[in-house]
Amino acid sequence: MTPDDREMAVELVQQAYADGRLQPAELEQRLELALTATSWKDLEPILADLPDDVVLLETTGGSIRRAGDWQVPRRLRVSSEYGRVRLDLSQAVIRHPHIDIELRLPFGSATIILPAGASANADGVRTEWGSVVWKAPASRLAGGPHVRITGELTYGRLTVRTAHSGSFVRRR
Repeated sequence: MTPDDREMAVELVQQAYADGRLQPAELEQRLELALTATSWKDLEPILADLPDDVVLLETTGGSIRRAGDWQVPRRLRVSSEYGRVRLDLSQAVIRHPHIDIELRLPFGSATIILPAGASANADGVRTEWGSVVWKAPASRLAGGPHVRITGELTYGRLTVRTAHSGSFVRRR
């Protein structure tokens, strides 16, 4: 578990309070538990009854493309057996400071384009014969969204870059 995980849990609890789903005492109790959590298991009961913004994009052999003015959910699950995935967040509407993208691409590949000022972490991506090319800041930048990418690309390739990629290159 990372500090980003705790921060994401705190944001969900605060949003639930703002939406009127929690009373002040329950907000205080859940925030304390979230801030002292040491594992995902500690966070599960805090978040279990809160709504979660998850969108599933799925295809077998076709391509998945999102670009332009689209709403980016807090959690995005992308699954494609053989297809190509291109998620362009550079002009998207991003309401969340942290976004989780989970990829399941056994034979497919993906390109994720971040908006200027965004950062990403792809350490949670597993490959066997594939590759990960990451041309974006890894540490969260002030004010910009942070995208955490996880999942499996058995034979595929993941490319993560900003809309105007600079010299941040990390290969695994």
